[in-house]
Amino acid sequence: MTVSTDRPDRPAAGPHAALEALRAEIGKAVVGQDAAVTGLVVALLCRGHVLLEGVPGIAKTLLVRTLATALELDHKRVQFTPDLMPSDVTGSLVYDARTAEFSFRPGPVFTHLLLADEINRTPPKTQASLLEAMEERQVSVEGAPRPLPEPFMVAATQNPLEYEGTYPLPEAQLDRFLLKLNLPLPSREQEIDVLTRHAAGFDPRDLSGAGVRPVAGPADLAAARAAVAKVTLAPEVTAYVVDLCRATRESPSLSLGASPRGATALLATSRAWAWLSGREYVVPDDVKALALPTLRHRVRLRPEAEMEGVTADSVLTGLLARVPVPR
Repeated sequence: MTVSTDRPDRPAAGPHAALEALRAEIGKAVVGQDAAVTGLVVALLCRGHVLLEGVPGIAKTLLVRTLATALELDHKRVQFTPDLMPSDVTGSLVYDARTAEFSFRPGPVFTHLLLADEINRTPPKTQASLLEAMEERQVSVEGAPRPLPEPFMVAATQNPLEYEGTYPLPEAQLDRFLLKLNLPLPSREQEIDVLTRHAAGFDPRDLSGAGVRPVAGPADLAAARAAVAKVTLAPEVTAYVVDLCRATRESPSLSLGASPRGATALLATSRAWAWLSGREYVVPDDVKALALPTLRHRVRLRPEAEMEGVTADSVLTGLLARVPVPR
């Protein structure tokens, strides 16, 4: 699929207005996941990746597909299974008998938005095949690096309830995800809205039939990233981010706290959120708004705390209440 950066049928708008229009466009197909939509946009602005966690049937796959359509990005889906091989994701060399040479056949990772469905159902060897792609934006086959398209983002999903036959992601790989977004079940009113749409003929496999159209594109995303890079940070806010991450390392409920990479990630997501909120500077509330999705997967609970029902979110919420906020 060739991505066009010029669309005469889309009215001219700045990058901020274009990305804000995503909410309404995605709402044509997905109900009640505004926080997840915002998180995905923040990740795109920061050139990061997202881990989506939620029970089956809450539109995780539909959300990613709709986002790709509304942003006019190419997307592919890989169902991770126990027998999936690394080459099934990255691609492989194939012998051509006509030319007596090997040629590279790209895998599904060569796309703009890769949906890694149920990533914890495939063995660590295949999970690790995504590490280079996520970190270096390239895939090496037989020693030859091959760059991935730009933009590129991995949106991986996992089920928080069913662990039989799964391979939990190790901390080193979890740390490669910029955000971990927990998708909740819809409210009663939202669920009624979902059923009403289906009764009226909504087909989740036919996004064009639902009226979903591109409202932004790669050029808007590139301009937005340039604008986010200009968002300023006061020294006091930078110190606040550091204090929060250091507090996770000293918490008695955690055996592993956020690393300096986690602090860098929180700084980046806070700047993106500030820009989306219409400001050219970061305030402490921006840091608070992104602290849980940015840090919840970068900390590890102590076994005794976990047995008492403590969660990573509850620990982080407590730290946000205790760490002094700059004025």
